[in-house]
Amino acid sequence: MSDSTLRQSAGHTATTGDTTPGPLDGIRVVDLASVVMGPYAARILGDLGADVVKIEPPVGDVMRQLHKRRENGLGALMLNLNRNKRSAALNLKSPAGHQAALDIIADADVLITNMRPRALKKLGLTYDDLAEANPSLVYCQAAGFRTDSRYADRAAYDEVIQSTSGMVDLMRRATGKPSYVPTVLADKVCGLAIVQGVMAALLARVRTGRGQQVEVPMADTMFAFTLLEHIGGRAFEPPHGDVGFPRSLAPGHEALPTKDGYACILPYSIANVRDFFAEVGRADLGDDPRFADRASMSEHIGELYELIGRHTPERTTQEWESFCADASIPFAPVLDLDRAGEHEYWAEGGMLAVSEHPTEGLYRLIGSPLAFSDTPTALRRHCPELGQHTDEVLRELGYTEAQLAAVHAT
Repeated sequence: MSDSTLRQSAGHTATTGDTTPGPLDGIRVVDLASVVMGPYAARILGDLGADVVKIEPPVGDVMRQLHKRRENGLGALMLNLNRNKRSAALNLKSPAGHQAALDIIADADVLITNMRPRALKKLGLTYDDLAEANPSLVYCQAAGFRTDSRYADRAAYDEVIQSTSGMVDLMRRATGKPSYVPTVLADKVCGLAIVQGVMAALLARVRTGRGQQVEVPMADTMFAFTLLEHIGGRAFEPPHGDVGFPRSLAPGHEALPTKDGYACILPYSIANVRDFFAEVGRADLGDDPRFADRASMSEHIGELYELIGRHTPERTTQEWESFCADASIPFAPVLDLDRAGEHEYWAEGGMLAVSEHPTEGLYRLIGSPLAFSDTPTALRRHCPELGQHTDEVLRELGYTEAQLAAVHAT
């Protein structure tokens, strides 16, 4: 099968109504989460074909009002974070709204929530509260910290988790400044962990017929993520050196200036280093004992970066790209995000297709990176208006007009 078939939306306007079922067709997911982490995970499951019902409070998810938007419309983040979902607006503190939520969850395969343990207990929405009515439910509880820890009910936003997991310390070691990575890294990494946990629990259910509780603590997830390569000498007991992965933390580990811009020019192997220095007229450096083997190169990686950086301004980005391609040296020009839609790779791959929302008009749809030959991902639903599908979802459960009226009255 050709790449163009796998990437069906490449070069085209993305439209809804694709009839090809995704790999999770027939799975119903309840998104009882807000902000980024939980909704991001639920959106991925929706892209994969699951029927995702987003339960929102009557005022809506806070993301509806945040980020850039047209007048009073949906925010840019909301549009891509909550596509392929249906929205049911329910007041969980009212009897009718609470019962409606219980009925929706009782009919679901998966529940994703990032509500704090205390709030879940108060609302009667813990795993123990729900498992009796729906023993096959995969209940994914994502929170800042482990539910059995003293920090269980602490507020946990991305910056909090970057701090407590050691990510900010890495930035300090690399740059001298204890700063945050300029993206909601913890939210997105933990969103992927939620998807991983949910998929594994669904597979286990195929074998056992039983659902289970899956806990994804952000702090633990990011701690493991951060330390994987950076545990360094602290992996040994007693310690055999400091924490840190030298290649990532060395001075000069950054995009390098070219004659007309910036690029990642990364001689990685011993052969790469020799070829680079031969090309710039410094073959003597290719035989330098500091770069003669992997161990020595790692020890002197900062010096290597500095030497490479002396020569990169001598040529244009295109000239470096041609040379690096011929020499098999890892290379990439630095992408200007303002011009991402013009880049041939992203345009051809359909990762920024133009779509038309029924109320928001034309917008850029961030594509799914996954490609399936038989069950492709697709835009099946645009981001819904608040409560757009409340009646539709409840009617599917057999709600009468009188029951719907009681839900709306709250």
